[in-house]
Order: sequence, then C-alpha cells, then structure tokens
Amino acid sequence: MSTVIPTQADHVGSTNRAQPAPASQGADMIVFNANIFTGNLAQPEASAFAVRNGRIYAVGADEEILGLKGSATQMIDAGAHRVIPGINDAHMHLLNETSYTYNVRWDGVPTLRLALTMLKEQAERTPEGHWVKVIGGWSPYQFEEKRFPTMEELREAVPNRPLHVQYAYNRIFLNDLAIEAYGAGTSRFPDIQVIEFEKDDKGNYTGFVSGDTFGFLALESLVPQPDLDEQLSALIYTIHNLNRFGVTSIFDCGSRGYPAAHVTAEMLMRENRFNLRMSFVDMQFGSAGMIDAEISAITKASPMSPGQNLNPSVAHGHVFRGAKALEAEVHDHENFDRPAVILDPERIHFHVEQDIAKLVKRRIPFRMHISYNENITPFLDALEKMNETTPLDGLKWSIEHAETITPDNIIRVKKLGGGIALDPKMALHGDAFIKTYGREKALDTPRLRALVDSGVPLAMTTDAFRVTTYNPWVAMSWMVTGQSVSSTEVLGEHNRLSRVEAIHLFTKGAAWFTDAQAEMGRIAPGNLADFVVLDRDYFSVPENEIKHVTSLLTVLDGRVVFGAGDYSALATALPEILPIWSPIKYYGGYHGAK
Repeated sequence: MSTVIPTQADHVGSTNRAQPAPASQGADMIVFNANIFTGNLAQPEASAFAVRNGRIYAVGADEEILGLKGSATQMIDAGAHRVIPGINDAHMHLLNETSYTYNVRWDGVPTLRLALTMLKEQAERTPEGHWVKVIGGWSPYQFEEKRFPTMEELREAVPNRPLHVQYAYNRIFLNDLAIEAYGAGTSRFPDIQVIEFEKDDKGNYTGFVSGDTFGFLALESLVPQPDLDEQLSALIYTIHNLNRFGVTSIFDCGSRGYPAAHVTAEMLMRENRFNLRMSFVDMQFGSAGMIDAEISAITKASPMSPGQNLNPSVAHGHVFRGAKALEAEVHDHENFDRPAVILDPERIHFHVEQDIAKLVKRRIPFRMHISYNENITPFLDALEKMNETTPLDGLKWSIEHAETITPDNIIRVKKLGGGIALDPKMALHGDAFIKTYGREKALDTPRLRALVDSGVPLAMTTDAFRVTTYNPWVAMSWMVTGQSVSSTEVLGEHNRLSRVEAIHLFTKGAAWFTDAQAEMGRIAPGNLADFVVLDRDYFSVPENEIKHVTSLLTVLDGRVVFGAGDYSALATALPEILPIWSPIKYYGGYHGAK
C-alpha cells in the first residue's frame, strides 16, 4: 500500500502564492517512489520531483529530490505507481453541461440490460414535472447486446415520466409523454425545421427523431432547465469526473457564448474551486451572422483580446483563444449512420472570404469544424487564396475533427501554419462507419499514422459530451489497439500509434492549441505542476485494460483536486449534489465510478 503524508492541512492555493516562500522552507510538495513518464526526451524517466509555487522545479531520483524537503512540504508517496503529466483535452464542450446532474450517464455501461434498469430506477425517483434523460456519451456498440434499445423497452422502463434518450447527434428516442410534452404536430412546437418526428405508415409517431446538431440542441432547450444552484452543482461534478480520469486542462470549443455561459465557471474561479485550466473559443449568435456577432461581442459588449487570461490567479486559467468559425451553412454534421454531408464549395469560399478574413485582419485565432475531406479541400482552396491578400502570418488556426482528411491536405494545413484536432468518434461509432462506408475505408479513418508522421500540430480530443464520452482513455485505447468499444477492428494495424505517441496527443500535442508548449505536457523543470498518479501502468497493462485506466491522484497547479483510495483524504470534500434526485448521486458520471 502506498502512504500519503500530508504535512499541511490545507495546501496554499495559487491565489496566495504571489510571494515565493524562502528557499530555506523547501518544496511545497514532493512526489517520490514514483514510476514517472516525464514526456521530456532529455530525461524520459524519474522517480521523484519537487513542486514550488505551482511549478515543477526539480526532477530526478528519490535521494536527490527528498533533500529538498522543508518543514511544510507535502509529501506524496506514489507507491511505485505510474505518474504522467496532466491530460489536456483540446476540444470539448464543458460549459454546455448545465444539466449534467439531471442526466443519466450511460458512459461505459457494459450492457443494455443495465442501461434500461438505470432508466427504470431513475423514473421512480424523478419528481413530477421533470424528465428522465440520457444525453450523449454512449454508443449501442458498447453494449454486450450490440444494439439500440427498442421503443417498447424504453416505454416499459419509463412509463410515468417524459423520456428523452439522445444518441450523439444521430437520433433521439422519445416516449409518448415526451412527444406530448414537446407538442409535436401542434402549434406549441417551435419552428425547428431540421427536426423530424418519424411517423409510421398509419401516421402515428414512432418515437424516433432525426435532425442535426443545432436542431438537437434547440430541442433539448425545451425541457425543464436547472436553476443557478443546480447549474453550479452540475459544473462542480462535471469537473470532478474529468479530474477522475486525470484531466487537468480543457479547451471549451463552443458554448452559449461569453459571458452568459461562463457565469458558474467564474463563480468557482473566484473561490479557487474551478479545478481545471480552461481555454475557450467564443461562439456568438446573431441575425447578421456568427462572425459579425462575435466581433461585436468581444470589442463592444465584453471587450477582450485573444490570449487574455480572465483568471490571472492561475496560469492559463481562463483564456480567450478566439472564435469558432462556424456558420450553419458550412457545418458538415457528422453522422456515420448516413453518407457524408457535402457542402457547397461556393458557400465555403464565401465564408472564408467574407467571414474568416475578418477574423484574420483582427488577429483573432479561429477553429473550423470540418469532418470530411470533400469539404476540407474547398476550404483549403479558399484559405490559400485568402492568404495571398490577407496573410495568416502565423495566426493560430485549426481544423476540428478531419476524419477523412487525405495526406495531401494534411501537408496543405501544415504549410498554412494550422493544426488539426482529432477526436475518437470512430471508437464509439466506427461500427456504423463500416456499415456506411465499408471496412477498408474505416481502417484508414482518420489517418493517424500519416498525421503524426507529418509533424502538423496535432491533438487528440474527446469532443465530449454528446457525440463521445469524456473519458480520454477510451480514445487512448482505440489509438493503440485499433478497436472500437465493441472490440471491432476499426483502425488498421498500419495506422495505429504506440502508447507514447498516443499520450503525447493528450499532453504535449494539445499544448500547442493553448500556446503552452513550454509550460504544459511534461513533468519537467519550469512546467506547471499538473500531474496524475494512475491506478495502473498505462505503458505495461494488457491492451484491453487501457480503457479502464483512471486516476488515484490528480494535481492541478500543485494542488490536489482528486483523490481515491489511499489519497482520498487529500481531496476537498464535494458539496451535496443538486438536485437531490440527481442520477449522478446514484450512478456517478461514469459506469463504476460514483
């Protein structure tokens, strides 16, 4: 058993570290007896390191680092466990999870039988006036049964409350009470043109709903919404579950816009309880277009500059990183159950010339959602043309997702100074991709080996919480084993990564997207003190265990933010979950992790 010897009851927060402690007091924290993956090529392995003022300042052998102990040093015995740099998820949608504690999470649930039991139990405790909901993070291919629930099973599980079960942005399952509550087919239902309630040949609603990203989000907004205290609870527990998997930094890649979507985050930041570093791109909506609305918002309504840290008490604590260059007409909604959405090239050119050029002139970084190569090609054509008259000149930009990008277009992205942020949709939905496009194409989707070998700035992300799970180890498993959550081969052996390459995409690779290459992604002197003690050795466990890796201890900015097992006493106790009937209270945010 490992031992933990905390010598101070309440470790000093980053807001109180303005004056460095005298050298005679030694380190703030020392981690020893560890099996450390440093991510530092010059010193790839070590057994101990010391932290002071939120940064790592010495790495080496136990006998060397233990000499830096002072009277107030917090000592962490890693018990020979594997220690890695904190996970950095460079594309997710954290601030959209205002209803996290309202939802049943099917992430990692192994059988459909258990998933349906969870719904049945939750229906019995959900009060009148509220819904039973499952919103993303799961795949039918993860279940032992390898199938979707039937409408009959869902109606039987939840007969007394409206039920809304969402699978990615592909389909929604509604029981009769939910269809009635939405007012489908009546004047009560808003004009959401992209939403279609399926009917059988007799004109009766089947319970299946199709649509796209924006339609599904609009539909979700029509159900009962949490109050401010519940939203705050949702954010606390969302972050807690990210910390459980070793996530210490995230990039919120589009939410309801600043400042509205950031209210609860800023409340926690003021109390030093926001246990992540967060960068974000803003996404405003307006009748004149999203780009114009964005420029107006950040120059007039909420003035801020790209790279500005809105929480300067923590390095990279709350940083505005630019705009999500997204207009509805140039969003190629990825749904592997259907053929690719091919956009009008002229519309893409117009968007680049009229909208993205405005961002470039103002030196506002941007991230562009494009999944399919058929749309990446005209986008790069337009960007290369724009670059001739409105040079990017080193401005940071990236393509998000890029599932089917070709080697030629990878080279073009690199020449233009862009990056590529991938995600593990194929891990959850690769079986559907095979049915739609064939196995041969799936094995090269995405082109992981070519992307890594190209040297283009590259990150793996989760794109949580609706399309995929927020557990980064599912992505890690898929990159290394080539298997989806159903154990189907969806990534060719020639296209897989080593374990070191895979973890780099969640650490050093992700740091490029936050301008933090010199400070994040390594356990090395000068780097920020973000690290994780793992429950098992990611580098040596059998491949089928990679997806089950989790954290025993997560440290952010030199402060413990998550502890389990021998380290549980080091973590600050969480407040009571709201609402009191929350599914998270009973099932946790991930299967087997309450």
